[in-house]
Amino acid sequence: MSNTSETNNLVTATAKRPHFIRRLYDWTIHWAETPYGPLALFILAFAESSFFPVPPDVLLIALCVGAPKKSLRFALICTAGSVIGGMAGYAIGFWGYDLVGKAIVKAYDGEAVMAKIKDWYDAYGFWGNLAAAVTPIPYKVFTIASGFLKFDLLQFLIASIIGRGMRFFAVGWLLYHFGPQMKVFIEKYFDRLAIIGMILLIGGFVLLKYL
Repeated sequence: MSNTSETNNLVTATAKRPHFIRRLYDWTIHWAETPYGPLALFILAFAESSFFPVPPDVLLIALCVGAPKKSLRFALICTAGSVIGGMAGYAIGFWGYDLVGKAIVKAYDGEAVMAKIKDWYDAYGFWGNLAAAVTPIPYKVFTIASGFLKFDLLQFLIASIIGRGMRFFAVGWLLYHFGPQMKVFIEKYFDRLAIIGMILLIGGFVLLKYL
């Protein structure tokens, strides 16, 4: 099956599940009203960085929408969990690629992406590492690839902090400053935004293969 066909199938499947996405949103947003929300966000961000398939953005947005004044705090928690989880992904690639990491990368069709990450790192050093950290590829593929390819650990850590921080603090900042307006907009158009976001994410992933 071609990459285009795979992309179309993923987009179609996502578009057919708006009610599931809405239920997921409704379930996650309630964490903002419980003392377990920050802990759940940290755990999800940690797990997503090395193996878990659900990105932490959904829970981060839900928490920020439910409590806009805590948005920057939630962004910090999400960034910390993601970076620490990224270290776990690095360790998987470094010490356990054949045992665990290879299967995770294969599940995300990430073999070609690993090769691209290596090319960027060889050509641009830290900046190639940072570019890989902020591109729309599964972060777990980046973390495992970094360990497997023996990237400089300090550079990997700095790139992860900058890349993940930019992503999560952008969400936190918007909802902190425009909370009420953003809350109404997201709740009204969440299904459509989620589908559009998925299309852009998949499209970016496919485009990356041809860069």
